[in-house]
Amino acid sequence: MTHPSDILRAKLNLETATLAWPELERHFARGSVIKVAAGTDLVDTALHVAENNAAAVQAWLAEGRIARAEMSDAEDWHARQPMFWAVVVAPWVLVQEVQKELES
Repeated sequence: MTHPSDILRAKLNLETATLAWPELERHFARGSVIKVAAGTDLVDTALHVAENNAAAVQAWLAEGRIARAEMSDAEDWHARQPMFWAVVVAPWVLVQEVQKELES
């Protein structure tokens, strides 16, 4: 039997895409961007947000694993023009900067 969370996780995974800063900028201007720290699973985070799992979200906020994007983030992103993995959990856009592979 498939659990509803499994279905939602699969849906969120399919809706995850890469975005450049210019595509994300308007969402930042609306105050709807949540940044997800490297090493934190973006889809798992989106699932907990979508399911209103306040305990997990509050813990991650306290740990700094997720945070609302601030002006300093926008200035940095504008200067560097990174790519992001992003998924929408209305009204939020959860983003995680694409990590570049280390060259050998």
